[in-house]
Amino acid sequence: MEEARVGRRLAAIVAADVAGYSRLMSFDEVGTAHTLREHRAVIDALVAKRGGRIVKATGDGVLLEFPSVVDAVECAAAMQVVMVQRNNGIPEARRMLFRIGINLGDILIEGDDILGDGVNVAARLEGIAEPGGICISASVYDQVRGKVTVEFIDRGEQRLKNINRLVRVYATKSIGNFGTVAPDMPPPHPQIHESLPLPDKPSIAVLPFQNMSGDPEQEYFACGIVEDIITALSRIRWLFVIAHNSSFTYSGHAVDVKQAGRELGVRYVLEGSVRKGGNRIRITGQLIDGLTGVHLWAERYDRDLGDIFAVQDEIAASVAAVIEPALAAAEQERVLRKPPERLDAWEAYQRGLWHLHKYRPQENKAALAFFSQAIALDPNFAPGHYGYALALQWDIWHFSSRPFLEVQETAREEAQIAVSLDDKDAVAHAVLAHMLMWGSEWEAAIAEARTAIALNPNSAFVISMLGCVLGFGGYREEALERLQQAMRASPHDPLIWLWLIWRGLLQFFSRDFIAALQTLRQVARLRPGYAVTSQYLAASLAYLGRSDEARETLERIPPQSADQLQRWQQRPPWMRPEDYALLVEGFGLAAGERR
Repeated sequence: MEEARVGRRLAAIVAADVAGYSRLMSFDEVGTAHTLREHRAVIDALVAKRGGRIVKATGDGVLLEFPSVVDAVECAAAMQVVMVQRNNGIPEARRMLFRIGINLGDILIEGDDILGDGVNVAARLEGIAEPGGICISASVYDQVRGKVTVEFIDRGEQRLKNINRLVRVYATKSIGNFGTVAPDMPPPHPQIHESLPLPDKPSIAVLPFQNMSGDPEQEYFACGIVEDIITALSRIRWLFVIAHNSSFTYSGHAVDVKQAGRELGVRYVLEGSVRKGGNRIRITGQLIDGLTGVHLWAERYDRDLGDIFAVQDEIAASVAAVIEPALAAAEQERVLRKPPERLDAWEAYQRGLWHLHKYRPQENKAALAFFSQAIALDPNFAPGHYGYALALQWDIWHFSSRPFLEVQETAREEAQIAVSLDDKDAVAHAVLAHMLMWGSEWEAAIAEARTAIALNPNSAFVISMLGCVLGFGGYREEALERLQQAMRASPHDPLIWLWLIWRGLLQFFSRDFIAALQTLRQVARLRPGYAVTSQYLAASLAYLGRSDEARETLERIPPQSADQLQRWQQRPPWMRPEDYALLVEGFGLAAGERR
């Protein structure tokens, strides 16, 4: 029988991996893995934009194929530009730097994989590249010379591992040798030219996602994803969102993100791509500061297409949920650079949030001052009022020895003012729900929280508040699901420790003491010295019959934190009597009292 013909083609092969990845993992396994996933989402988008293909990703490495050598080199340079941006502000020892090797050669085709000498040379070039640099072969250099802005130096003929010939190598050591190359330098948009002023609140445009499937029939799916994301983002009251009719004027054009931001008059731009293969879909998204070009967030979503419309809804909700805290963090960083006397109401509110999330007594006082400043600058600005309500509640709950009800009415009034000023603001309703719960009005609180979730079902803060009031109102099963949903939607949220406290307490009240123990130990690591956590830990251990550990837990409470526990000698108004009785009994057992 005639032997089957081996498939071959000429291609530009790019091999990349992370320099010192094992060392980074030894510092922080979870954080390093998460950072790498974010970087890869950015890389996916850059590769798609340059017409390349991700052959495979293994560990910290990735193998790419391009039909154009120029596109391969420009993509590699753009990757290194982005990495410099994303490493900005990170200690040098923790920075994630890629080494990249590029070769032009004949390759063997085996399914979706590529093999052969051409691939091996690219891998060996990557191995000798400097961290943050690129090495290319002479075959690549001959094709791109004079066509790219990247500057390469001749490192002469070198012997590469397991390559039985000398290979002439050209290299660039760092980003400084990349000339004027940038991640996105397309020709200008042909129709829109004028720059628009930024609105007086954070603003975003969602550009059309690129359909990378090679199937025109999938164009509707990419458009549907973008429309759903725009709709979801429009629910965020503090965010100005460009309507899809304007965003879609960029469809079919190569887009310079900074130029699109100027033309649409927005600070932030979300772009992405959609790729379908068989019954799988891959969607990438990246959030970019349109003024600076800095990448703020990136993610990749891989899903089975059992129900294409359900997948579309799920991904749109996920993107909106994670973008909200990412935008809020970016705004707070921006506002921190302005003198306090030059802040407007929105900026004073953002400064207040930044201090609130620091969770220290003096920081909370600063938060109260900035929220008061926001109210003084604009009494009709709803976030100033509900921000003040939250900080006042924290002052009572976390940092003061005053009775719970002493200023509770003031916090509730501020939340009610916020809702009256803007009854479409989901966060205002969520904060009011929390205040109602503090007054033992559990059913009214749940109704208010459900109003909030109807207004913005993708806000992690709103979801968490619904979980809180449901749980303390006695609806534990749904409450725990909602808290888990909030933590999944915003896994790096500054309030995640608080959501964990609520989860631990609800597990305790459900008499699931083993689960409560696991959750509360997480809280203790995040917020050491918080006496209330130790109290519930000790009670959980006592109910599990681990008396010695329970006593030791109480003995480790610092004397300065013991005052916190004195406030629990009477039932807090937000806790149901039967839940409080369970805590008192468990605390007594931990302290050595008999039943």
